[in-house]
Amino acid sequence: MAAAPVWSVDPRTGKQREQVAVEATAEEVGQTVRAARAAAPALADRAVRAAFLRTAAELLEEAKDHLVEAADAETALGPVRLTGELARTCYQLRAFADIVDEGAFLDIVIDHPDATATPPIPDLRRYKIPLGVVAVYSASNFPFAFSVPGGDTASALAAGCPVVVKAHPDHPGTSELVASVLRRAAARHGIPEGVLGLVHGFEAGVELVKHPLVAAAGFTGSVRGGRALFDAAAARPVPIPFHGELGSLNPVVVTEAAAAERGEQIGTGLAGSMTLGVGQFCVKPGLVLAPEGAGGDRLVKSLTEAVSDTDAGVLLDHRMRDNFVAGVRERAELPDVEAPVNPGAGGEHTVSAGFLSVPAARLASEGAYDLLLEECFGPVTVVARYADDAEITAVLSRLPGNLTATVQLSADEAAGASPRGAELIAEVTPLAGRVLVDGWPTGVAVAPAQHHGGPYPATTSTSTSVGGTAIERWLRPVAYQNTPEALLPPELRDANPLGLPRRIDGRPER
Repeated sequence: MAAAPVWSVDPRTGKQREQVAVEATAEEVGQTVRAARAAAPALADRAVRAAFLRTAAELLEEAKDHLVEAADAETALGPVRLTGELARTCYQLRAFADIVDEGAFLDIVIDHPDATATPPIPDLRRYKIPLGVVAVYSASNFPFAFSVPGGDTASALAAGCPVVVKAHPDHPGTSELVASVLRRAAARHGIPEGVLGLVHGFEAGVELVKHPLVAAAGFTGSVRGGRALFDAAAARPVPIPFHGELGSLNPVVVTEAAAAERGEQIGTGLAGSMTLGVGQFCVKPGLVLAPEGAGGDRLVKSLTEAVSDTDAGVLLDHRMRDNFVAGVRERAELPDVEAPVNPGAGGEHTVSAGFLSVPAARLASEGAYDLLLEECFGPVTVVARYADDAEITAVLSRLPGNLTATVQLSADEAAGASPRGAELIAEVTPLAGRVLVDGWPTGVAVAPAQHHGGPYPATTSTSTSVGGTAIERWLRPVAYQNTPEALLPPELRDANPLGLPRRIDGRPER
């Protein structure tokens, strides 16, 4: 039986552009994983892998025009957005190179013997080592930053783990181009090209997470797909960590005082956030709790005007378009749900932005309105109008885990002059991995303090996929007890020949 072809498709027309590859067989997946495993020793030297990451960034920048053109043809995200995304990706690669150089991620702790302790402490030396081959499942909506050269790949390579990427079918051509760039970067530093493997096809993705040489996986995508892979990872004879980003509603709470103070501004900001990238951001605000009354009315009026002025856009593929159109139609047909700006089909290949409005009381108990508490991928949000703070609490208590939660406060509430600000922050903190005040969740900074994760189903682990601590997902600690100095890894020897940051007998080494 011939292997199924992998086509690059133009989302603006739905037509096939070119055949890029063929779907990988189980045998080919195995070959790719074994090649990655064989390349692992070449990543052992931290200086080499830091240089590799920097070279990868340089070569991606050199190929910028070609890569952006290819990605736009497959995603319709536009050159401006894609140029910014590629710049972010290169920054992220260099940031992880800096982390590798600095060495604190190794978390080195040394305890010298102490016979007076209860119980006595032997000589113990602990640090972290790479897990092994990491499987990375690319996202549809970020062909660079959350795909072949994205945060999962960059952090895994930084940890010393070779990577096999399962390409997303929405941008297979871009995936092949980027993989070739990363392999050229590896070759410049004597690292085998197998350090970055690439496979295509649904079944290949399933085979990948099951392969016995794969030690961990990172995923960005749907709840359904991510949960299936998560379950497969857990069902292996030897289960592996599965770090999945699955789905998020990203609730926003607008206080009555905030709406009265700046309802128009909040409405305009919400419109910009929910329509950014045609609503295809994992942190798009999908549910907004806004007050009844004059302030909430001004917010809705401003939102209506801003969304009405938004042009129809192209989603990443026609399957997503069909799901969006069907999803908003089903939601709009619920009793008491209104559509001040009707979202849906904008044309044969496009969708129009809009939002739905519903009394918050409808969301406070289980039933048909649960649909409004599920993510709808695309340029739509739900504005739930509440009568009092009790309704806010009732709705929030029914929400699953999220990547973000946002509160819009008045000046007095933000300054602490009113207790409402602190109360709301305490109420939303258990729901999300990132809590925002008087801002919008779209836009995830690559920074050491960033956390891009949250309670399930936002993610399947407590880790972050953005920021420096993303490297921790691909490491495991090991302690050496009473091991002679000559047999210790250099990182754990008393002389500290590599000059790494360490904790010695409970205190930072100076």
